[in-house]
Amino acid sequence: MPRRACAVLLVLATVVLAGCSDTDEREIAARAAAQAYLDAWASGDLTGAAGLTDDSTAALLNLRAVATSMGFGEGEQPLRTEITAVELDEDGASVMYQSTWEFAAAPDWTYDARLDLSAGEGDGLTIGWATSAIYPDLADGETIEWSRGLAERASILDAAGNPIFAPTAVVVVGVDPARVTDLAALAATLAAALGISAEDVVASVSASQPGQFVPIITLRRPDYDAVRAVIVDLPGTVFREETRQLAPSASFALGVLGRVGEATAEVLQEAGKDYAPGDQLGTSGLQRAYQEQLAGKPGLTVEAVTADGTRRDLERIEPQSGTPIQVTLDTTIQNAADAAVATRSEPAHIVVVRPGTGEILAVSSNSAANPANALTGQYPAGSSFKIISGSALLGNGTVALDTLVGCPGTISIGGKEFDNEDQFDLGTVSFLTAFAESCNTTFTSAVQQLPAGALEAAAASFGIGATWALPVEVFSGQVPPPADAVELSADAIGQGRVLVSPFAMAIAAATAASGLVPIPSLMADAPTAGQPPAAPSGEVIAALQQMMREVVLTGTGQALDARGEVFGKTGTAEFGTEVPPQAHGWFVGYRPDPAGGIAFSVLVENGQSSATSAVPLADTFLGNLG
Repeated sequence: MPRRACAVLLVLATVVLAGCSDTDEREIAARAAAQAYLDAWASGDLTGAAGLTDDSTAALLNLRAVATSMGFGEGEQPLRTEITAVELDEDGASVMYQSTWEFAAAPDWTYDARLDLSAGEGDGLTIGWATSAIYPDLADGETIEWSRGLAERASILDAAGNPIFAPTAVVVVGVDPARVTDLAALAATLAAALGISAEDVVASVSASQPGQFVPIITLRRPDYDAVRAVIVDLPGTVFREETRQLAPSASFALGVLGRVGEATAEVLQEAGKDYAPGDQLGTSGLQRAYQEQLAGKPGLTVEAVTADGTRRDLERIEPQSGTPIQVTLDTTIQNAADAAVATRSEPAHIVVVRPGTGEILAVSSNSAANPANALTGQYPAGSSFKIISGSALLGNGTVALDTLVGCPGTISIGGKEFDNEDQFDLGTVSFLTAFAESCNTTFTSAVQQLPAGALEAAAASFGIGATWALPVEVFSGQVPPPADAVELSADAIGQGRVLVSPFAMAIAAATAASGLVPIPSLMADAPTAGQPPAAPSGEVIAALQQMMREVVLTGTGQALDARGEVFGKTGTAEFGTEVPPQAHGWFVGYRPDPAGGIAFSVLVENGQSSATSAVPLADTFLGNLG
C-alpha cells in the first residue's frame, strides 16, 4: 500500500477513536450527574438532591412535599434506584432509571422514569427540574400518598368443610388514663365484672399516658352486652368496636386452632415483612403455624393527590386473600366435648381420635385449664395405664383372663407398700375381675414376673413415646426403664416415672379399639405424620377389649353402661407430696359405631377419684353425643 494511503487511514482511525472517546465521556458524565441526584434522593438527602438541579428551591419544595405526604422525612426514604439507559443529544442527555419504593408491610412500588440533563455552569451537567424527576406524569401541585390494603384472612375448615372461624363483632374494653378519677376503684369494679386481675389493670394504666387507649379485655358482643350496664359509665372506661375472626366459642379447640389477635413482636418477627404492628395475626396453634397461607398478602394503593383532595391512582395492587386449611376436627364432637368440660370447675380435658385412621376429632379444655395441656401436658397415668401393663402381662404369658390372682388390700414390694383404693380386698379373683375392679396390688405383684424391658415395649406398642410430625406440638408419653422392682411396680399402675398426655392416652385407646396404632392426623390431606410401631398381637387386643368392656359392665366404670357399648379404664393418678396425696382423675376408652367409632381420653386435673370426676365427665360427654 502507498505510504500516502497509510497516512490517510491513520488519520481517519484517529478521528473515529476520538469521537468514541468523547461519546463515552459524555455518557459517563451524564450517568455520574444522574447517579448523584438519585443517590442523594434515595438516601433522604433532599437538600443535596435539590442542589443538583437547575431550580433547587422548587425541587426541594416538591421533594419534601412528596416525602411528607408519603410519611417519610429526610433521611428516611425507603427508595432504591437503578439507571437503565442513557441517551445523548446535542445539549445534554436523558437518563432513564427505575425507582423501587420499599414500603413497610406492603408490596414494593416500582416504576420507570427519566431525568433530563443539560450543560450547566462550567463543564458539568445539571438536572433540569420537573416533577417528572419524582414520577413520570406527576403534575405541579400534586403529592403522592400510599396505603396498605389488608387481605381477608382465610378460615380454618372443619372435617365437613365448614368454616370454623368467622367474622365476629367484638368490643375492646379499654381505659383512658386521663379520664380516671379513682384507679383502684375502677380496677376493682372491672375485675369483678370481667373476671380479670385488678392488679393487672392498675399496672397497665399506670404505665400509660393520658389520652392513650389502654386495652383491658376483648369481649364478644353478647358478652359485652351482658356487662355493659356495669362498666359503660365508669370514669375512665372507653370502648372500641371491631370485627375479628373467631371460633364459635372462646374455648373451641383452642389448644389446636389457637387464636387470632393483635400481633406480638415475636409473631411479627416470625411472620415476616408483609405484616405490621396492629395487624390481626395468628398468635398460637394452627392459626400461627399456617400464618402465611391463612393471612394472604397485603395490597398497595399509591395515589397522586392535589391540594383540594382530588385523587388518582398511580398504582393499585389488590390484596391476595388467604387460602383455607381443613382440619380433621368434627364440630359436633368438639361441641359435645366443650359442653362437657365446661361442667367441671377443675381443669379438665377431652381428646377424641378416630380408631384406625388416627384423625383427631376433638381437643377440648375448659376455661380453668391450660388448653395446651390436652396435647402437651405431662401427667402420671394412674390406673388407666393398666391397659398397657395388662397387655404386657397377657402378651408375655404371665396371665390369662381366667388366671386366678390375689387382690389383697395392701402389698409390699421391695419394702414399699402399695394399696388398693381405700385398701379394698377382693381376695382371689380372675385377672379379668382384677382389671375391671382396678386392683393395684394384683398388678404391682404380677409385673415382677415380666422379663426386663417388657413393660416399656408394651407401652411403645400403644404409641407411647412415638414421634409424630404434626403441625402442633404433642407429648406422646414416656416410660423410662425402671430403676428397680419398686419403680417397676409403680410404673405398672401408672405412677413411678410414667408420664402421658390426654393425647397420648387417646392414641392408646384407639390402639385398643382397632388393634393398630393409628398415625395421628390433624390436617386433611397432610403428609403422613410418622411410622406407627407394631401393635400388640390380635390375641392380646381381643383379651384387652374384653377387659375394658368388663370395666363398664361390672367394674369401676359402671356409671357409663347406659351410654351404649362403651369400653374403657378408669385411673386415679397420685401426684405431689401432700398427705393425703392429690390425684388426677382419668377415664380412657372407646365406643364403636358404624362410622368408625371414637376413642377418647378424659382427664380432670386434681379431680381426686376418677369415680367422682373423670367417669361423670365421660358420661356427660357421651350423653352430649347421644
